[in-house]
Order: sequence, then C-alpha cells, then structure tokens
Amino acid sequence: MRISTITNWAYAVTVVLTVLSGGAFILSAHSAVRERAAVETRQRLDELVDQLALAAEQTTEDARLFVMRGEERHLQAFRGAQGEERAREEAIKGLKSTDLSPQELFALRRLETDAEALDQIEEKAVADYGDGDSDGARQTLFGPEHERLQTDLLTSVQHFIDLVATRAADEFAGARARTDLWDNIAKSMLGLTAAVFIGVLYFVLKRRVATPLLRMTGIVNRLAKQDYDVEVLPDSRRDEIGEMNEAIQIFRDNGLERERLDAERRRDQKTKDHILQMMHRLQACQQHEELAEVVSLFAPRIFPHLAGQLYLMNSSRSALTSASQWRQPRRSHDILAPAECWGLRRGRPHVSDHSGGDVPCQHLEAGDDACICIPLSAQGDTVGLLYFEGADGGKAMESARLYIEIIAENIGLAIANLQLRDRLTHLAVRDPLTGLLNRRSLDDEMNRLRRDSLDRPSACLMVDIDHFKHFNDEFGHDAGDHVMRQVATLMTETAGKSGSVYRFGGEEFTIILPESTKDAGFGIAEKLRTEVEATPITYQGRPLGTVTVSIGIASTEDGKPAATLLQRADAALLRAKSEGRNITLIEGSGRSPNHRLAG
Repeated sequence: MRISTITNWAYAVTVVLTVLSGGAFILSAHSAVRERAAVETRQRLDELVDQLALAAEQTTEDARLFVMRGEERHLQAFRGAQGEERAREEAIKGLKSTDLSPQELFALRRLETDAEALDQIEEKAVADYGDGDSDGARQTLFGPEHERLQTDLLTSVQHFIDLVATRAADEFAGARARTDLWDNIAKSMLGLTAAVFIGVLYFVLKRRVATPLLRMTGIVNRLAKQDYDVEVLPDSRRDEIGEMNEAIQIFRDNGLERERLDAERRRDQKTKDHILQMMHRLQACQQHEELAEVVSLFAPRIFPHLAGQLYLMNSSRSALTSASQWRQPRRSHDILAPAECWGLRRGRPHVSDHSGGDVPCQHLEAGDDACICIPLSAQGDTVGLLYFEGADGGKAMESARLYIEIIAENIGLAIANLQLRDRLTHLAVRDPLTGLLNRRSLDDEMNRLRRDSLDRPSACLMVDIDHFKHFNDEFGHDAGDHVMRQVATLMTETAGKSGSVYRFGGEEFTIILPESTKDAGFGIAEKLRTEVEATPITYQGRPLGTVTVSIGIASTEDGKPAATLLQRADAALLRAKSEGRNITLIEGSGRSPNHRLAG
C-alpha cells in the first residue's frame, strides 16, 4: 500500500478516533452532570421529606403541650405550625414536580392523606380543649387513634424516603455507570488514537520511510560520486519508497550504461588513435620489413583479443609468405598459395569459423577459432593478405571488422606504395639492361667514399668485356646484351656482400669494395676474371665463344685520395687492355703474373 494512502487512512482514523474521544468525553461530562443532578435531587427530596416529618412532629408536640398546660404560647406555636401548612403544601407540590415515579406519587399522596388526617385530629383536639373538654382533647391527642395516624404518617414518610432513596440511588448508580462507561470509552479512544499515532510514527515514518531513506541516502551519495558498483537492494513495495528505489535502480543502470558507453567510446577513440598512429608510420615506411614491424607492433594494440599475420606476395606471385605475426596465431601456415585462400580467390574478406556458415580456407588447420582473411590490394593488384583469428566465437572479430577492413585497405596502399617506390628506385638507380646499379648510384657511392676515405680504405675495380663489338657484329645486339647480362650476373655473384657492382657505361663496369685493400680487390678481380673465362655462354642454343674481361684496380691505401679512385682504376684498365686484355692490373704495378692473352 502506498505511504500516502496509509497516511490518509491514518489521518482519517485519527480524526475519527479523536472525534469519538471528544464525544465520549462530552457524554462522560454529561453523565457526570446527571450524576450531580441525581445527588442534588436526592438531597432536595431528603430535605423536603425531613421538612414534612419535622413539621408533623412539631405540630403534634405543640398541640399536646397546649392541651396539657393550657399555655397560650403553645397554642400560638400550634397555630404557627398550622400556618406553615402552606409551606408543607409547597414542599409536597415541589416533590410532585420532581418527576416522581408512580409508586413515589402514590406514597406521597398517602403521606399527604396521613398528614391531613393527623392534622384534623389535632385540630379537633385543640378545638375540644378550647370548648372546655380538656380530657377529651387529651384523650384524642394521646389516644390510640392519634398514635395510629402518627405512626401511619411516619411509616408513609419512611416509605416515601425509602422509595426516593432507592430511586436516587439507582439514578446515581446509573449516572455513575454511564459516567464511568463514557469515561472508559473516551480513555480507550484516546489510547487507541495514541496507538494509531505511535503506530504510524513507527511503521510508516521509521520502518517504511526513515529506514529505507537512510539506506537510500548512502546509495545516492555513492551514486553521486559515480560509484556505480553500489548494490541497490530490490524492493517489491508498491509505494513511494518503492518508486524511489526503482528510480535509484534506473539511475544506477543508466550510470552503468553511461559508464559502459563512455568506456566503449574511450576504447573506440583509443583504437582510432592507434589506427591513426599506425597509418602515419605506414606512410613513413621505406622498406617492407619496416612495414611488417609496424603492423606487428600496432595490430595487437588495436585488436588485443585477436592474433594474426601479415602475408606479402612474392615477386613471381606464386606464394604468400608471412612477413610478421602477433599473439602467436595457431591455425594458418607461414607460407600459402593464393589458391588456398578463399579471400584471395574472391578478392574480398572471407570468414572461416566452426559454425560452418561458409567454406573454410584450405591454408587453415582444424580448430574452433574464428578466422578472417582480408586481401591486400591496390589498384586492382593483390599485394598481400591480412589474417586474424580469435578464440571468442568471432564476437570480437565481428565488432572489429570495420576497423580491420580499414586497416587492410591502408596496409594494401602502403605496400603498393613501397612496391612502386622500389620500382621507381630501381629505375632510378639500376641499369635496365643488366639490373646493376647505374652511373648515378656510382656517383653517390663515390661521394660517400670521399667523405669516409680517411676512416677506412676502399678498392675500386674497373671491368671491361674484351672485344665486345665482336659479339654485336657477329651474333647481333641481342646476343651482345645477353653476354652483358651474363657477365653482370657473374660479377654480382663474385662480389657478393663484399661490394657493389655498377654499370659504368657501354661494356664497362665498376666494382666498389668498401673496407677492402688492393690485395683483397686483386683476389676478387682474379676470381671474377677466371669465372668469366671459364663460363660458357650460349644464346638461343648457339655458343657465343669464350668471353674474357680486363680489370684495372685502384685503392685508397697509402693516403691516396678517393676523388681520383675511378680515374686511377680506369687508367689501370687501359693499361690492361693495351697489354693484351684478359689480365688484371693494379695501379702503379706491372702485368699480373697470372695474365693470359685473349684468345
């Protein structure tokens, strides 16, 4: 029941009980008045009856004294008593007006009759005594008839007194009982009113209002401090307190939901910040290794519940190799063929999970983790694959899918930009025919050597293909280009990691060997010369004959300047060609002891 209803009922009951208590007190007071009236009536009746009895006795006494003594004063007293007969009649009339009962009226009439009879005898005796019959008068006043009438009068008076006393006692007792009854009723009503008031104070104010409000005050204070972990106890009451408790519960639920949304918004903003940071770094990457490192660093931050790998397509477009991975993915292989992935086949994201909603990719091991493959493409060309797997039934993956696709698109563009940059760089620094570094790259390297020549020695090899025009004239320019590419390959393999090979121009090449002495350079040059001479070269199934090279060597040892390194190596090459070709010469020295003339 609602507190307002209880309060209204309590107010109404209190008012009714208060009115009833007031009415009971009024009735009790009225009964007390009637009690006092009964007492007063009894006293008045007693006084009137006593007045009748005394008047009768006094009249008899005066009459007897007169007939006994004959004194005039006694006659005057008797006449005076007779004069008071009117007062006695007034007393009897007053008695009749007191609302006497029939028995009392009958007793009063009998008393009046007995009194009149006694008065007549006494009047007659006094008259007889006045006529000289004193003996007759005495006989009358002291005779049995007078005694009988006097006794009857006294008996009537006593009977009337008894009747009046009984009635007065009954009326007094009734008035007293009614007074006590209404007084008890009034006290009971007052006590009941107090009980209702105390009950309302205890059950309504304390138990249903004060105690819940005290509990809810603590809860509201904690909620005001945004402590939404506080527990709101359930309250099934359908009153104002229950509604307040329900409102507090709704406020707490709204606070929790707002906190959840704020946390989700913060997580979303944090994810966006990580994605933005990742995009900035992807755009600044200059190598595929850097790009793979950036992806493996930021992917677990953006998707903390997902493992994955980044695959890059090889140059022959026959396979994809894992460039980086994070959180140890378990289902996908490190190397996969494009045909093994439905995402690559379809050119769009593909989800493989245990629910069987779609066909799983062939490069996946059996497992319950949900997987998604997102092809990385740019300008219609597939450049790689972004792979994620999660162990939560795909919920985290589904919620993050939009971000995954955005990241995949940017990674694809970044890879395409790197590949384009590599191609442009290759075109800028590589010779298109041989694939070797071009003259521009050689100039850059020489500038670097000029800066570092004081710190470390370097060697330079100038290589020239002997009688190269013979191959162009006899076998054609395509055959000549083929010879040049084969020699370039042998030079690259021979130099290895020790140096860099450049196409200087025409059929001349340059090998720069940083941190190498002229003796180390001579060893590499002789190895190259013998390898070229010993390698048969054919073009379209036709032998092209023996190919030889002449090599000149220069070094920055002994304080020789790096600025003249090329010129000194080229001078050594010219001497080698002039001395018969197919030989290696070091600047400032004679013919190589292992030289052989060209065939």
